[in-house]
Amino acid sequence: MALTSEATTLWFGDLTSGSGTTSLDSSDAAEFPVSWQARAEGEVGKTNPEELLGAAHSACYSMAFAMALAGFGTPPESLQVTSAVTFVPGEGIKGSHLLVSAKVPGISEEDFEKLAEEAKANCPVSQALAGIPITLEASLA
Repeated sequence: MALTSEATTLWFGDLTSGSGTTSLDSSDAAEFPVSWQARAEGEVGKTNPEELLGAAHSACYSMAFAMALAGFGTPPESLQVTSAVTFVPGEGIKGSHLLVSAKVPGISEEDFEKLAEEAKANCPVSQALAGIPITLEASLA
């Protein structure tokens, strides 16, 4: 069964001096303030599309990696995944870097690295981001 998730942004004003809010409609979990300044320079208390994309990528990769590890017979005790998405004004999104720290009892370094790469390739958000470089740095804690 397909699931469609929705988010809505309400924007006021022009690009550089305007601002808005992005709401997670399907879950009603949160509403985030957004602005160009937060996107181009970073601004405490406001988010941007790249941070939201990073949240989606880190959550999706965590699920894909947990599934791969469990399927291998070595379910993770814990996974910490950060997705660092780089944006250059005037050029666009330049890449996503996945930084993974995992506690996985009973797995070799070689199998861990192989499964980490497979999860990167099989993560649906990674697949949706096929137009940008995705790098991975994974380590056992």
